Amino acid sequence: MKIGLIGLGIMGKPMAKNLLKAGYDLTVNDLNQAAVEEVVQAGARAASNEEIGKTCDVVMTMLPNSPHVKSVMLGENGVGQVMREGTTFIDTSSISPIASKEIAAELAKRNIAMLDAPVSGGEPKAIDGTLSFMVGGKQEVFDKYKPLLETMGASVVHCGDVGAGNTTKLANQVIVALNIAAVGEAFMLAKKAGVDPELVFDAIKGGLAGSTVMNAKAPMMLEGNYKPGFKIDLHIKDLNNALEAGHAVGSPLPLTAAVMEMLYTLRTEGCGQEDHSAISKYYELLTKTRIGD
Repeated sequence: MKIGLIGLGIMGKPMAKNLLKAGYDLTVNDLNQAAVEEVVQAGARAASNEEIGKTCDVVMTMLPNSPHVKSVMLGENGVGQVMREGTTFIDTSSISPIASKEIAAELAKRNIAMLDAPVSGGEPKAIDGTLSFMVGGKQEVFDKYKPLLETMGASVVHCGDVGAGNTTKLANQVIVALNIAAVGEAFMLAKKAGVDPELVFDAIKGGLAGSTVMNAKAPMMLEGNYKPGFKIDLHIKDLNNALEAGHAVGSPLPLTAAVMEMLYTLRTEGCGQEDHSAISKYYELLTKTRIGD
């Protein structure tokens, strides 16, 4: 089975390397030629998007947002125009479920199957191959390609028809963003009240307030380390998609909207390329007080 992967950014590059470790025949492309060369050195072959579409049994994408995926697949000289009948498109990007359904409908006209399979876990889990895949598409297509996704993830769950994967991812991103904001808010309360936030973290992380998000992001807040595993700009993109989807289906998202305003404030302060744990800096800006020492 020949696999093509378009998009070798923070997530796509380690995912490509894990596909190679699993022994897959992999062809790649990205605008960043340094990333392409790095993956080629690991055993992949480089090719244009068009060649990937013509020669691969499965085309995968890991791209920033809906317009990028739609352009690559359906735009002028789009990959979807040259893929063979009976092949499959797997989009691991986090995009709007509305866009996923539009792409799937166009590909279905050429008898090309699609899975929307966004991931959670960030760069560390992309590197060690323990991502969580949330997958939408036909059951038989999911069953066929689940082993492929398992080479990159520890959890691969079928969530429903095309679009369900990205709907699940949006729910995930809402919970993560609100959780990070709550941790930052609580730590600032502790700091302003004269209690060491690190001791607060140690005291509560094993109780009901504890979470995977807190365990991953609290140490970064305490250290003032905002090296990006998942950037604020990307979380803004995801929450925009969540709000769009919420408006489309009539689901209110007031807390999501509030955190979105916080994220936009941080972007204007030059924090867009920092890790989303930097949501805590919103409170530091308001109080002129650092959470960590």
